[in-house]
Order: sequence, then C-alpha cells, then structure tokens
Amino acid sequence: MPTVSPVLPRVGLPELMERFNCDSKCREFLERLRWPSGPVCPKCGKKEIARVVNRESVLRCVECQAQFTVTAGTIFNDSHLPLAKWFIATFLICESKKGISALQMQRILKIGGYKTAWYLCHRIRAAMLESQKAPLTGIVEMDETYIGGVKRGGRGPHASEKEIVIGIRQRGGELRLFHVKNTRATTLAKYIRENVSPDADVIITDDWVGYPRAMMNAGFRGDRHKTINHSGKVYVSGNVHTNTVENAFSLLKRGIAGTWHKISAKHLPAYLEEMEFRFNRRGNDMLFQDTLRHMVSAPVLTFEKLTKEKAA
Repeated sequence: MPTVSPVLPRVGLPELMERFNCDSKCREFLERLRWPSGPVCPKCGKKEIARVVNRESVLRCVECQAQFTVTAGTIFNDSHLPLAKWFIATFLICESKKGISALQMQRILKIGGYKTAWYLCHRIRAAMLESQKAPLTGIVEMDETYIGGVKRGGRGPHASEKEIVIGIRQRGGELRLFHVKNTRATTLAKYIRENVSPDADVIITDDWVGYPRAMMNAGFRGDRHKTINHSGKVYVSGNVHTNTVENAFSLLKRGIAGTWHKISAKHLPAYLEEMEFRFNRRGNDMLFQDTLRHMVSAPVLTFEKLTKEKAA
C-alpha cells in the first residue's frame, strides 16, 4: 500500500494525458492523495486493508469486511465517466483563468450529453469550496459590482435587477467573492467581520454611503478606513485605490461574458468559489494536485441536490 503523499508539479496537457492514461494510474494517484499513510476504512476507521481479488480497484477492510473504493463518498461518487476524463476536465478548469463552459467541456471530452458535462463541471466546482479561509490582513480593498444582463443599474439595495457581488482583496494576498442580496451597511459589516482580520492596517473602499457605517460596525474607525471618490471621477490618490479588487472583477466579468455566457443567480456562488479558488492559487504549481485533493475529501454532490429549486 502507498504510504507517501504524491508530488505532481504543474505539467502540460500532453504530459498529463500520458501519465494518467488509464483508470488504474488515476486511482493509484487518488489513493495516495486521500490516504497518504495508506487506506483507511470509511466504516470503522481501521487501517488493515486488503484488495479484493480480481477487482484491483476495490478495497476490503480486514476488521469489518466493508468493501470500498477511493472514489466512494467523494465528488467522484457513482460516476460512470472514466477517471482519465475526470483528470482532463479538472486540468482544464484549473488552467483556464476565465473558466471553461460545460458545452466546451462536452466537445473536448466527447461526453454524450450536455447535462453530464454540466454536472461534471459543477462537481469539480463544488470541491473548490473552502470552509475555512485565513483572515485578510495588511491593506485590504473592498468593492461591489453588479452581474447580469445589459441593463445598467444604479447603486443601493433595490436600485438594480442585477445580482450583486462583493469583492474583498488583500493587497499582495488573497481574494474573496460573495453573492449578496444588498449593499446595506449591516450586510457589508457582516462580510468585513467574517473575512478581514481585526488587526488589518486599513480597508480601502469607494465612496458608497453604506461603507462608513459598515466600517464603524466592524471596528474599522478613523484612519483605518480610507475612501476613493469614484463619484468625482477620482480613481487613484497615492496608495488609496480599489484597482486591485477591480482587476479581479474584470476577470470575473470576462469569464461570464466570454466563457459561461449566462449564470443563474442560484449557481452564481459556485462560479465565484471557482474563480476565487483558482485566482488565489494562480502562482501555485500544485494547483491541479490541490484540486484533486479537495475532490477526494469533499462530500458527495448528487444531481438532485444540485438541481433542486432552492439552493442548499
């Protein structure tokens, strides 16, 4: 049984396809990612595991006799798609900085139906959700943008029919993206408290009227909140600007306009998580491997759960 976590530096698509050209190679790699110290029984937690004769992919717990595979209970659960295609799909999502559409994925992988490709992309996307994120520190920028259609919308909680996305980004650090219902001070303060360290040096925003009260409610008073007067056509004043988070908004909007084309409000948070996950690891050579590691630790996402009317 493998006992060492694998290391797979960033490679090109030809190298990836050559290395993972069959199901057994893919499974062996996933086993090492999921169980760096050797397989563990998901039922009783014991580590004395054997392989079922003539079914190399199936593992059996010597203690409780439970049979399982490396993909059981993960994002891969009950998938009939070859693992080699899963690996290619994951690679394409990781390496496409503006994302890749389900229709394009269907064409590249020669998947039978659009629904299958759409479900595949959403499962990979679901694995990119991170429950614990480090608080942002130093100089932090915060701004909001409006997503959806061509109708221009005003600012404020009820001024536009578009979907509102809040962006919070640490200068030289990570990005956070959130789909919100409004830009009231109470809403803004909630996301500040949940994502920005109380020890951050300063938060920079534009001159939207909701920010001063939000900053006070979140504990950022006086010089710890600086604004740039976008209403007066001022976009940079020394070190005070929101260009860093706006650059991320630009990438998101190019992804929506040029790649995904149309995103429902229900699934918008999933696309934001994908963009955020990839953006924060854009310089990480282990991006593909880290994504696969998330995929063998994330819970099962059924098609029924994904498509039910009310988002989970």
